[in-house]
Amino acid sequence: MNMLSVLLLLLFPLLAWADTLYKSVGPDGTVVYSDKPLAGGQVEKTLEYTPGPSSPLPDYVLRYKEELEKQAKQRAVGAQRTDDTPQLFTASWCGFCRKAKAYLAGKAISYTEHDIETPDGMAALVSIGGGRGVPILTWRGKRVQGFSEANYDAFFR
Repeated sequence: MNMLSVLLLLLFPLLAWADTLYKSVGPDGTVVYSDKPLAGGQVEKTLEYTPGPSSPLPDYVLRYKEELEKQAKQRAVGAQRTDDTPQLFTASWCGFCRKAKAYLAGKAISYTEHDIETPDGMAALVSIGGGRGVPILTWRGKRVQGFSEANYDAFFR
């Protein structure tokens, strides 16, 4: 096996984590950031990014996470969600979360908020499969990560 093959094999897992972000301008001039190019819009900029180095989680954190996942699965099997209330996952330090809450209040949309900095909020986040940032809005089996007014408008249509 030559050196290039070995290097590619070592880098392949890192490439799986790479993400693309598109900055598009819609026909009406609105700027949209998304993981997909805007249909009917012009892509103004494409950003490629990969996560930086990170430290592995300690065993006690992994055990806690596994326990939360197990509890979430048991709750999901035992009681399917029957109400039709949107769920918003937030953190107190998140400016986009404040914008998402202001949007929902402005549209008079009632929702259940889950603060991910609390044990119950983190358990609820784990129950929906986690996420890489907040806010996360879920409703009727759909999910939107982050906040933009255009994305929330489309989400509730």
